[in-house]
Amino acid sequence: MRRRSSSPLLAPSLCTRLFFLVKKTLFWSLLLLLVVPGSQVLTKEAFVISEQTMSRMTQRFGTDARKRLLAWQNLIQTAEGSDRVKLEKVNRFMNTMPFIDDAIHWGQDDYWATPMEFIASNGGDCEDFAIAKFFTLIKLGIPEDRLTLTYVKALRLNQAHMVLTYYPAPGAEPLVLDNLVGAILPSSQRTDLLPVYSMNGSGLWLAKQRGKGQLIGGSDRLKRWNDLLDRMSDETE
Repeated sequence: MRRRSSSPLLAPSLCTRLFFLVKKTLFWSLLLLLVVPGSQVLTKEAFVISEQTMSRMTQRFGTDARKRLLAWQNLIQTAEGSDRVKLEKVNRFMNTMPFIDDAIHWGQDDYWATPMEFIASNGGDCEDFAIAKFFTLIKLGIPEDRLTLTYVKALRLNQAHMVLTYYPAPGAEPLVLDNLVGAILPSSQRTDLLPVYSMNGSGLWLAKQRGKGQLIGGSDRLKRWNDLLDRMSDETE
């Protein structure tokens, strides 16, 4: 273990770290105020993937797609217990999928896959992991207002990243579900992540409750979200 130097040359680095820590703390605190109850994006009806949908996914992604989708269906049908137990099961299941960049996987710079596309195609990028976890947990009865898709900066990778955050109760510290780290940890322990902004199905607007009504991420984010919901609806028809 390296010993810390008492040299004053380290002071600027320490100040920078403290600045980021304060900024992160303020972000998570503000986020608690911005997460508001909303309508469920998915219904709580019994989850069964129709044979017609299975056939379409098999045609698109190959015969193994059926096995992966059946495993996902079984997870949703059988997962029971506390919220924490459900979080662990869903996080573990989704994190078995390989990470694949959108440009390679979908031939697009930024494609938001549906959970079914993500699982059937056997992979996706960080947004696909977070989105699949989000909708699966809602299907398992987790209230939508406890979940947010959170954009962060992954400091070690020096790049944009998305995770899913879960709030055990209003005002509680959120837990972070991440495809980069298997363990579900409180946000205060994820010092490698710098939060930027977040959203869910009922809270796409930053500071809306304060009257500013500024759309987070720009209109392109809202369009991708709506396109995602439309494709999810088409998959079950």
